[in-house]
Amino acid sequence: MRAVRHLLLILLLLPLAAWADTTARGRVFVDANGNGRRDAGEAGAEGVKISNGREIVLTDARGRYRIALREGDTLFVVKPPGYRFPTGTAGLPVFWKHHFPKGSGELRYGRIAPSDARRAQFALLPDASEDGSPFTVLVITDPQMKNERELDYYARSIVAPAARHEGIAMGMTLGDLVDNALDLHAGFNEANKALGLPWLHAPGNHDIDFDVLEDADSLINYRRSFGPDTVAWERPGHAFIALDDVVYRPDRKPAYVGGLREDQFAFLEHYLATLPVETRVVLSLHIPLFDDPGETFRHTDRTRLFALLERFPEPLILSGHTHTQQHHFHGPEAGWNGQVPLHEYNVGAACGGYWSGLSDAEGLPDARMQDGAPNGYALVRFGRRITTRYHASRGRYAERIGLTSPGALRRGAYPAFPVLANVYAAESDAVVEMRVDEGPWQRMERVDALDPQLAMINVDDARAEGLRSFDRAVLAQPVMHLWAANVPTDLAAGEHRVEVRARSRFEGEMTAATSYRLIDWTD
Repeated sequence: MRAVRHLLLILLLLPLAAWADTTARGRVFVDANGNGRRDAGEAGAEGVKISNGREIVLTDARGRYRIALREGDTLFVVKPPGYRFPTGTAGLPVFWKHHFPKGSGELRYGRIAPSDARRAQFALLPDASEDGSPFTVLVITDPQMKNERELDYYARSIVAPAARHEGIAMGMTLGDLVDNALDLHAGFNEANKALGLPWLHAPGNHDIDFDVLEDADSLINYRRSFGPDTVAWERPGHAFIALDDVVYRPDRKPAYVGGLREDQFAFLEHYLATLPVETRVVLSLHIPLFDDPGETFRHTDRTRLFALLERFPEPLILSGHTHTQQHHFHGPEAGWNGQVPLHEYNVGAACGGYWSGLSDAEGLPDARMQDGAPNGYALVRFGRRITTRYHASRGRYAERIGLTSPGALRRGAYPAFPVLANVYAAESDAVVEMRVDEGPWQRMERVDALDPQLAMINVDDARAEGLRSFDRAVLAQPVMHLWAANVPTDLAAGEHRVEVRARSRFEGEMTAATSYRLIDWTD
């Protein structure tokens, strides 16, 4: 009798397991008149990739698709080359639909309202600008604002100068869009509207709903505001992927670690298999893949990720989180066995040193990062090769090298006093040279030291009897992009001009100038 009851229980549970997934059926169409609806005569889009965050399916000749869907999924379209999505009220492209038939649970900052994605239709608009020619992407990481005042800083010091650039194809953010203040999402989207760009977002550790008990629920309000936390877009010859790489661990310290979920690996396995081997794959995430310091991104996950990327000739990783800037190259010692070292560009933070430091005449904080680089944003150019250009915020737009002069020296003194050049976005093997008074160029040596200007600010802050700003500047840390060369002291008394030039394979040539004085000492 007990065996019969056990068999009946199994039979009862089988239909429940079958019903765990439902089937979404919908259509992707070319919106010829741009009204957001499928009208008579508007054709379906064939061969478009649709995903539930795990699997990939293709639309048929009439633009129809079928895919499994679970409660809590976000159904989304992988943007095909030569098309763009309509823009929604938040200024973001419309390419996803949440499947929360009963809505998500209520959290401190809200919830995902009831939404059914089983019959979702998606519109595509032809985009003639995607003709295979080189294009530029605006990359912003760590705006990390915690109140309306810092949202205003972001709008004036990052968005406003970025709006001066012409011909940007799309914008990407690399996490920490806010600093735990998830009610600022709407303001963040509103600020970005001024740029008129399609946006691809990745979340960071400060974009989490901290009132949940597990990682699976940690991005409910992020998803409500920005869409899926796994995204892929394609342009001719390029595939852009944005991933949540923050694993929330509320019962541990620290409460998060870098890594990927099983559903993300499933997506990557299915999606990357659809790409020709010559595709340039660009992966954007928040926590870097390199150790910072120690195992800040799980090595087992990194090894699995590298194995998926190694068949592509020139992948690029874009990351944030560190509030410094560097070009890192992964090799066999990190488990990378691709054709060339894997380039990871760890981009400087939009908030810099957390919107800290002295304010300028416009009320904007100095906000330099702990490596001495100013806060800012990057433009990444995709052509035959990848080039980058880091732009300092607001009026420091053209500043690319921070020079520190030795100042006044005794003529004839032992030549042990250097000019220091902080080349904000240079890789560690860039060529940096100096010359004095139009003399011969000499190589400068890279040094592991503190940025001297930030170190002096730290000293001034410590000596002050009271606060000099709302928040002190961050403490200087050793810099990976600092070069030094001693100046000669056997020249004539007076002012001497020092020119510095740096040649980076990503940033091109950069120049800056300063001066120092030689004085005859008399007893």
